[in-house]
Amino acid sequence: MIRLYDYVLSASCYKIRLMAALLGVKLDQEAVDFHPGRAHKSVAFAQLNPAGTLPVLVDGDLILTESTAMLVYLAQLAGRDWLGPLDPKSAAQVQHWLAFSGRLAASLGMARLHDMLLYEGDIDAWRAQGHAALRELEAALSERRFAGGVWLVGDAPSIADIACFPNVALSQDGGVSLDAYPSVRLWTRAIRALDRFVEMPGIHRLHELRPAPEVA
Repeated sequence: MIRLYDYVLSASCYKIRLMAALLGVKLDQEAVDFHPGRAHKSVAFAQLNPAGTLPVLVDGDLILTESTAMLVYLAQLAGRDWLGPLDPKSAAQVQHWLAFSGRLAASLGMARLHDMLLYEGDIDAWRAQGHAALRELEAALSERRFAGGVWLVGDAPSIADIACFPNVALSQDGGVSLDAYPSVRLWTRAIRALDRFVEMPGIHRLHELRPAPEVA
């Protein structure tokens, strides 16, 4: 069975749990004491991942330490439709959003770590960078919506959506509201409404949300 070294409050770990659930892939979840124990920085954990980061995915002799690679791997194994359309333009757009998810982690994700786990750093800069990323996402999703689309790439959800979703949905934990981004909020609702969607602390199913935002 595929093993996931996991922390329940990690947005990066959650995206792997979510992807696996949507694909119907069973994971052997190994809880790591990220906070306050910082077990991911231990000598023992460094044998598995010298970078000391979570998540880590292990399948036989394969060890993956980057969440976007894990999304690709799971989709290749169990749901190739989740890779998105395979024409050159669409494939490049999927890669764009996978890279963009790193910007979300480095801004919204860090603001959340600051507010929830007392990480030190420039909270004002992280929040400003988070808003900049959300404006970019809002523009892209508004364009998709005006063209009759829902998802970041193509006519169905893909690993692009799953890569970006957690840090966006959890942005308020870092003091960044989604109130100014109606297309982003509609997109998060669409993801929460997917069959086999699973929750994490701070992210609930569609029926627990406020009414849908009004958009022009």
